[in-house]
Order: sequence, then C-alpha cells, then structure tokens
Amino acid sequence: MVRQERAEATRDSVLRGAAGVFLRLGYANASLSEIIAESQVTKGALYFHFGSKEELARAVIDEGSARFDVKCELWLDRRTPALEALIGISSVIVDVGAHDDLVRATFRLLVEIGDYKGSGPATLDVWFDIYRELASRAAEEGDLRSGVDSADIARLLLQVAAGVRLLAAGTKTVRELSESMKSSWNLILPVVVPDSKVEYFRQFADRRLASEH
Repeated sequence: MVRQERAEATRDSVLRGAAGVFLRLGYANASLSEIIAESQVTKGALYFHFGSKEELARAVIDEGSARFDVKCELWLDRRTPALEALIGISSVIVDVGAHDDLVRATFRLLVEIGDYKGSGPATLDVWFDIYRELASRAAEEGDLRSGVDSADIARLLLQVAAGVRLLAAGTKTVRELSESMKSSWNLILPVVVPDSKVEYFRQFADRRLASEH
C-alpha cells in the first residue's frame, strides 16, 4: 500500500511538473529533461509511468479534462436552467484559467496538438455536444430568441469561451479574463436572448463572473 501511494505521488508530481513546462514552453519546445527537473523526480521514475513526451501529454490532457469536468458537474445538473449552465461553465473556464495549471495546460495542448484525443473521445467534440444539448434545452425553456438555430448558438458560445481564454493566455492577461468573459456575455445576450430576459441574464453573468478570480 505504501509503495502504491508513493508511485501515485510520483506520477502526480510528474503530471504537475509536465503541466508547468507545457504551459511555459509549449508542447514542441518542452523536453523530458526539463519536465524531470520541474517534477523533481528521477529519469527512471518518469519512464516508469510514461514512455514518451507524447504519452505524458496525453496523460496531462486526460487529467486536466477530468478535473475540468468535475468542476463543471454542478452546472450540468438538468435542474439548472440551460442558459444559466452555459454562463456557469464560462465562470469555471475563468476560474481554472487563473488557478489550475493542469487544466490550463490541457487547454494549451488541445490547441497545439490539434486533433490529439488523449485516451478517449476528442475533448472539444465532447464539449461541442454538451453545448449543443444545453443550447437546445435553452431554446425549449424559452431563453433563446425564436427562430435562432440552437446548434449555431452552441458553436458561437463555445468559440467565444475558448477564444476569450486563448487570447488571455496568449497576451498574458489572465487577470483580466473575468472581465473579458463578462463583456462577451454582455454583447452576446441581447442577440440571442428575448428582450424581456436580457437584463436577468446579464445580472446573472455579472454575479457568476464577479465571483471568479
């Protein structure tokens, strides 16, 4: 049991070290020697768990995706109005964008590696399906303007959420991520939400995103 716990702790150290290096240098420029130094483990310990940089990147994607999913679970409860859920997920993106290096590294790797899937379905495909289901339900709940295509709205909202986060990371303005996400919602809501509900959802977005720093 002690040996297993030690192995799990070593693996966790490698993942965290790799996340830090991938964040700082990107996938192409990251080397296993730098990851070993960052993780403070031996070369043998790293290779015991991971056979290559690609395998390690896949593990970071898997772990980061799982951590992000856990943080979003509250918002995926079907008792939560779907448009509120979409706003809530954007607040999770802001939170992890500031505080969770494993998830931040996952976001970067998904962009840099392209269609690399980790060990499961492509993460962005999974999230497009989630956004599409939420947008469809928001339309059924009367929170989208009549006549709008919920699939188009889903794609727009996912593109905006991902783009705001990517721009903040690329321009080193992560501290402004909350305000950027809030501004995006303030611009989008009048376009997609019935006039009578715009103010409610703007206030909801302001509250959710104000609490994420």
